[in-house]
Amino acid sequence: MKGKVKWYNRVKGYGFLVPEDGSAEVFVHHSAIQAKGKDKVLVDGQAVEFEVTAGPKGPSAANVKPEAKPAPAA
Repeated sequence: MKGKVKWYNRVKGYGFLVPEDGSAEVFVHHSAIQAKGKDKVLVDGQAVEFEVTAGPKGPSAANVKPEAKPAPAA
């Protein structure tokens, strides 16, 4: 599934994704991001590809593959 990062808190290591098909927001945890080092972080508005699994409090993202980070706002 494809979508975008609604928000992501680097300090706490979690946030939410918005699927492009309009379905419900999906929780994302740092451990689900398929990247290494400084790239293992998400940026608000960033495009991602992910799978949805059933988490304890609702849909959770798995195998999150971030695309290129958006350019910073001027």
